[in-house]
Amino acid sequence: MELQPIIILCLGAFLLNLPFGYYRAGTRKLSWQWFVAIHFPVLLVIVARLVSGVSWRAIPFVFACDIAGQLLGGMLRPPVRVAEVKIKAGATELPLKVTEERLEEDER
Repeated sequence: MELQPIIILCLGAFLLNLPFGYYRAGTRKLSWQWFVAIHFPVLLVIVARLVSGVSWRAIPFVFACDIAGQLLGGMLRPPVRVAEVKIKAGATELPLKVTEERLEEDER
């Protein structure tokens, strides 16, 4: 069993999952967009593994790279502030005084 195709497949899985993890972090959890952002790149990696002829024994390593790419991609997305969510939803009041104080600190 050669290591080079496995390393290339793992690196490809990691790099493929970075933008999908970034996108997933901005979607509502368990929505159809969240589901697609997680499972579509896995499908592509499975096809790439089958086409490249890499053994099934590499699956745990490729899966670990999938997860790492998703997590790192999600960490790269800046967190959404509560006020921005409320403004987009059409609310006129902020829910907590703490949120207003945090907004003032962020604006400085």
